[in-house]
Amino acid sequence: MTEQTLPAASPVPDVRMIAAHTVTDALAKGLRDYLRAPLFGLFFSAVYVAGGLVLDAVLAAAGREWWLIPFAVGFPILGPFAAVGLYEVSRRLEAGAPLAWRAVLGVVLRQKDRQIPAIAVVVLFIFLVWLFVAHTIFALFLGLSAMVNVSTDPAAVLLTGDGLTMLAVGTVVGAGFAGVLFAITVVGLPLLLDKELDFVTAMITSVMAVIQNPWPMLLWGVLVAGLLFLGMLPAFLGLFVVLPVLGHATWHLYRAVLASP
Repeated sequence: MTEQTLPAASPVPDVRMIAAHTVTDALAKGLRDYLRAPLFGLFFSAVYVAGGLVLDAVLAAAGREWWLIPFAVGFPILGPFAAVGLYEVSRRLEAGAPLAWRAVLGVVLRQKDRQIPAIAVVVLFIFLVWLFVAHTIFALFLGLSAMVNVSTDPAAVLLTGDGLTMLAVGTVVGAGFAGVLFAITVVGLPLLLDKELDFVTAMITSVMAVIQNPWPMLLWGVLVAGLLFLGMLPAFLGLFVVLPVLGHATWHLYRAVLASP
C-alpha cells in the first residue's frame, strides 16, 4: 500500500500594518475582479441568494417572519464561506493563471479535505448560539404571549416600546457575535485557502491582524455588514453584486495584511 505524502506546512505569515486607503483599494480591486470574471461571481453568489430566498419562503409559510430579524443580523456571518470560490478566482487573476471552471471548482471541492470545514464548524456553532440568544432576548422583552401574536401581526409588536428596545439590544448583541466571527475569519479563511496551516493558527493570525489594525478592520467590518445588509433588502438580489465584490476584495485585503513568506 502506497503511503500518502502530506503537503508541507506553510510558515505563518507576518501581519503588516495597513491604512484606511488599503480597505478602499481592496474594494476597488474586488470590483475590478468581478467585472473581469462576472460569471464566476454570479455562480457563487447564486447559492447564497437561493438560500436566503428559501429561508424567507419557509419562515413566511410557517408564520414566523419575525425570525428573519436574527437571521438578517447573523446572515453576513456566513457570507465568507460562499466567497471561497471567489478567493480562488482572484488568486488566479492575480497570478495570471487560466480561469477554467473545472480547475476553480476542483480547488473549491478539495477544501473538504483541508482545514476550512473545521473553521466552518466553529462559525456554525457560534451562529447557532446567536440564534438561541436572539430567541431568549425576544422572550425576555416581549414574553410568550407576544411571541404568539407576532406571527399574525409582527409590526404591531415589534414597533412597540418593548419591541424597539428588544431590536436595539438584539442588534448590539448580534454585532458582538458578528465581531467575533469577523475577527477569526477576515483573513483566516483566505489564509486557509492559500497556505497549508491548521485552522487554529489561521484564526489566531486573523485575530492578530484585527488587533494590529483596529481602525482599518473596523472600517472593513462596517462596510461588509452594511453592504451585505443592503444587498439582502431587494429580495436578496443585490447580493449578486455585493457578495462577489466583497469576496474578491477580501482576497486582496488578505494579501495586503499578511506578508507572504
